Amino acid sequence: MDQFDYIIVGAGTAGCLLANRLSADARVLLLEAGGKDDYIWVHIPMGYLYCIGNPRTDWGFRTRAEPGLGGRSLGYPRGRVLGGCSSINGMIYMRGQAADYDGWAQMGCTGWGWDDVLPLFKRHEDYFGGADAAHGAGGEWRVEKQRLSWPVLDDFARAAEAEGIPQVEDFNTGDNEGVSYFKVNQRGGWRWNASKGFLRPVRGRDTLRVLTGAQSEGVIIDEGRAVGVRYRKDGALHEARARAEVILCAGAIGTPQLLQLSGIGPGALLQQMEIPVQREAPVGDNLQDHLQIRCAYKVQGTKTLNTMANSLLGKARIGLEYVLKRSGPMSMAPSQLGAFARSSPDVATADLEYHVQPLSLDAFGEPLHDFDAITASVCPLRPESRGHVRITSPDPADHPEIAPNYLSTEGDRRVAARAIRLTRRIMAAEPMAPYSPEEFRPGPDVETDDDLAAAAGRIGTTIFHPVGTARMGADPGSVVDPQLRVRGVAGLRVADASVMPTITSGNTNAPTLMIAEKAAELIAGRR
Repeated sequence: MDQFDYIIVGAGTAGCLLANRLSADARVLLLEAGGKDDYIWVHIPMGYLYCIGNPRTDWGFRTRAEPGLGGRSLGYPRGRVLGGCSSINGMIYMRGQAADYDGWAQMGCTGWGWDDVLPLFKRHEDYFGGADAAHGAGGEWRVEKQRLSWPVLDDFARAAEAEGIPQVEDFNTGDNEGVSYFKVNQRGGWRWNASKGFLRPVRGRDTLRVLTGAQSEGVIIDEGRAVGVRYRKDGALHEARARAEVILCAGAIGTPQLLQLSGIGPGALLQQMEIPVQREAPVGDNLQDHLQIRCAYKVQGTKTLNTMANSLLGKARIGLEYVLKRSGPMSMAPSQLGAFARSSPDVATADLEYHVQPLSLDAFGEPLHDFDAITASVCPLRPESRGHVRITSPDPADHPEIAPNYLSTEGDRRVAARAIRLTRRIMAAEPMAPYSPEEFRPGPDVETDDDLAAAAGRIGTTIFHPVGTARMGADPGSVVDPQLRVRGVAGLRVADASVMPTITSGNTNAPTLMIAEKAAELIAGRR
């Protein structure tokens, strides 16, 4: 089976869905550089702690030193396993706002407005509350309530309401302003990833071949047409041919890297790397990401995960609750309570997202603090800053340069300062008074807008939402057209988060699934 109708590169969130859809009536090869999702920590929700930074499940990327973050380089997790980022992410189901997609349509991306994409979200959804005008039921993608609550988070929600952020039940109706516990991609207390949802049910099809441990090294282009893929498996280089299309689903880092290695990208960069230029295009530009500003407060009179998990007995209790009930801290998404708010009255829709957690630590992967605390991470949702992804050599094994350029505009620094001020107002509201909250990040001595923006750079980190590096558009300067076809190269399409013209107002996994669903529809219509 060296010749197929379609070759899909990347068995992550998008690739699993596309393989499901296309193999229903065509021969499909799905290539995944990582391994199978048979690692227990992929499936236990809190297992992300053991998957991020683990070469078994994570590419292990890092950003370059970021000027806006005081010269820090950040770990930049991306899934390297069946299911991709859906196997290691925060499991939060978040579509974004109707205005995000209507904005894409207004840019010329016909067919991508909210009314166009809502049916695509619903098509694969299995919502715990059943089907209605906003949700689907019976699809492959399970959405459930979280199996826990925390009194201190309940009171944070009431404090947010006191500051004008309404309590809501559902963030996914097109307007996500409000405060609520996040809905999550879990089933009965287990992580629900794209491999379980879309790939496992169709693995018996004789039209689908899935290769793990197969790292794609380049798209084969013959006279302006993509005709196959070169990939390395077990140390040997192989080629597979596609009669119809090659579809890249390698994500906002992997897709631009592969396009550039294939000779599609900035001409000067390709010439520098001595890669023959097949098509000059701004591949790798337009990188956007959400910076999370990790404000943290000591609290009194309540238990948080910091002290619940600081002893062997506490850890044993947490483990026993999960074994017996599939609930408690081991069933937690990394962030439990969410809130969407406006940074100022002149903003049309919510431009801040909170991820609130009953814990604190110095950095991801570090031990929890030995005192009770909560973290109110706040993300400016519509960053002006733009970065890039660029290969650093012609060797596919070498990681690309990742430069998000966080806080590189005055507008982003202004919104960051406003975000910290709003967090302080929430924490000072009456419902939080019983906890005597004491700010220790960024610290109460930071007061001016300039100092607050600088502090945001000191305590900020990625929340793992890179998008935009193979921008979709109607203009000739875009990388792909609104049908997701790579401009200037026939038979080549991109279907992942890299095509987003602008980042969505929230977590990006659900929109990535929608993009793959749209791609399947476009390809079916072409056939």
